[in-house]
Amino acid sequence: MGLVGPEAHGPGSEGPGPQGHPVPIPQRRSQGGAAAQGEAWSRPVPMDRAHDIVPRVAPLLHRVMKDHGKVSFTWFGPYPRITIGDPELVREVLSNKFGHFEKTKLVRLAWLLVGGLATLDGEQWAKHRRIMNPAFHAEKLKRMLPSFSASCSDLISRWENSASLSVGEIELDVWSEFQSLSGDVISRAAFGVTSQEGSRIFLLQTEQAERLIQSFQTNYIPGFSLLPTENNRRMKAINTEVEEMLRGIIEKRQQSMKNGVIHNDDLLGLLLEANTDYSDADCKSSKGMTMEDVIGECKLFYFAGMETTAVLLTWTIVVLSMHPEWQDRAREEVLQVFGQNKPDLNGCHGI
Repeated sequence: MGLVGPEAHGPGSEGPGPQGHPVPIPQRRSQGGAAAQGEAWSRPVPMDRAHDIVPRVAPLLHRVMKDHGKVSFTWFGPYPRITIGDPELVREVLSNKFGHFEKTKLVRLAWLLVGGLATLDGEQWAKHRRIMNPAFHAEKLKRMLPSFSASCSDLISRWENSASLSVGEIELDVWSEFQSLSGDVISRAAFGVTSQEGSRIFLLQTEQAERLIQSFQTNYIPGFSLLPTENNRRMKAINTEVEEMLRGIIEKRQQSMKNGVIHNDDLLGLLLEANTDYSDADCKSSKGMTMEDVIGECKLFYFAGMETTAVLLTWTIVVLSMHPEWQDRAREEVLQVFGQNKPDLNGCHGI
């Protein structure tokens, strides 16, 4: 977990508090991280400890924590980042409901990719959390199971069709497959739209993320994001298109709600419902989120939800491929609970 470091601790501070790497001069965004990443990727994965992935996927973070402990700091351009690896401190940060823990400051271009809770602090963060929290209650999430099931069924059917048309074994790129699956699930369960409607947003957000990472590879120059470079122009054009599409989805839903149609089986409907009935910390009814706020939260849903889910599913398949005996045990358990029936909520509680 990364947080913005306290101002009291300067570069290479030897006093009380977190220890870490001194800030490089001139300021660099990720040159140290890129060098560490290149070095890590130049070596093959040690198959005797293939699950030890942190030194490979986050080598700079691994080195800093190894050298300076579970509470330490690194630098992102001119901003210190405190890294917390102690489980008790992580639990304290994540369970805090008041927004007292300041997040890592984002560079200007990063705001074109994400928004909402991931970027807010203090009272603004607490307000958005209060509005959105009801949408994630277990009972409300259960309503989305049909959407999850439909997306998974479509995926399995597509794989079965590919297998039936092929002679012998087939090879699937599960990364791209799971990106499509997670995008379809979010489109249905979060926004109540078809995968075709949501696919354009996913493609744009994916390109936006790649361009943002590309921008991190250059030296940090204040104000560079304001220059009309090809990358900057394209990122701003993507942001405009994504926000226009999300605005259309939200306005269509708001109009539907005004007409008396109830939408309480997807995240957008629950979010708009909670936003309408919002009361502040003193239980006084007050203005909820603006249209721009809702768009920011939707952008966060799309980006964070798709990437994290696709990565988790892909890694699960990798691990199951490495351990066929785990596949056998998992398959046996699923068949024991569900038989040949489609998974349902009651059965999911039993596995």
